[in-house]
Amino acid sequence: METDNSMIETTQKTLSKAVTFIGIGLHTGKRVSMTILPAKENIGINFVRKDVEPKCSVIPAHWDHVVSTHLSTTLANSDGVSVSTVEHVLAALRANGVDNAIIEIGGPEVPIMDGSCMPFVSVFEAVGLTTQATPRKLIYVKKPVKVRLADRFAMLMPSETARVSVRIDFKNKLVGFQTFSVDIEPEKFNQEIAPARTFAFSEQLDQLREDGLIRGGSLRNAIVVKGEQVLNHDGLRFEEEFARHKLLDCYGDLALADAFIVGHLYAFKPGHDLNVMLLRKLFACPQSWEYNENHIGPRQEHRLKPYTSDSRIREE
Repeated sequence: METDNSMIETTQKTLSKAVTFIGIGLHTGKRVSMTILPAKENIGINFVRKDVEPKCSVIPAHWDHVVSTHLSTTLANSDGVSVSTVEHVLAALRANGVDNAIIEIGGPEVPIMDGSCMPFVSVFEAVGLTTQATPRKLIYVKKPVKVRLADRFAMLMPSETARVSVRIDFKNKLVGFQTFSVDIEPEKFNQEIAPARTFAFSEQLDQLREDGLIRGGSLRNAIVVKGEQVLNHDGLRFEEEFARHKLLDCYGDLALADAFIVGHLYAFKPGHDLNVMLLRKLFACPQSWEYNENHIGPRQEHRLKPYTSDSRIREE
């Protein structure tokens, strides 16, 4: 697979060919098919709901389309058509250097697969990427930006690399206090972050199901912790798998910036709510960041004509 070590000085890329995934939605419990297709330069990443009318099917993977951050990140368009649990596939695409992609999906939720983004990454590695002619769109963090909710906080700081660091602190003794930090490069991400699975605590499961959530959850797609025991027969994949998965979620949400962020995200007790708050504050503070000099301007996803699978995404 074609990869670059820094992601910083390079051109846009897309997948070399279409790939399809079939799985269960973590919260809906419904079986869904999802196909990720190559896309033209400057399109960015867009979801397309195949089970709705084409004229209202396109949902840009963009921070200003976030409508919920409860247990996952949900996007919606102006017609109210939504797609949820987008963070894992977005993390896999961005960390592997994909700028442009069309994600056709047959329902309202991305399949959870095994609870990590490794199933996506493995396929991306197998099919490889195609290099495009246009320079990559990069955002350089110039000044620190910080958001806080009670004792939780997240901040973006200037850095020469794209780096994410997280610290988690749970009352559960098995999970407890963990920290993990990594420069986001394809090889590092795919080995150290992508296999980390989402997790839940057994005492919360009944209430979540009563709330209509995790209907598709099982030991096949999540770590379940009961007291000081992991119920999954294969145990943990990493000693700090809980922190690593939180880092995966953070990077998936950062992908909603519609550009590769060159900066250091540091988050204490991270969550989707903090991640999206941070992006909103970043773009509300234009003095805190800048584009690379050769960027091509705003993406074209907000100027899309009705979608058809024959034309992929057509520009006005």
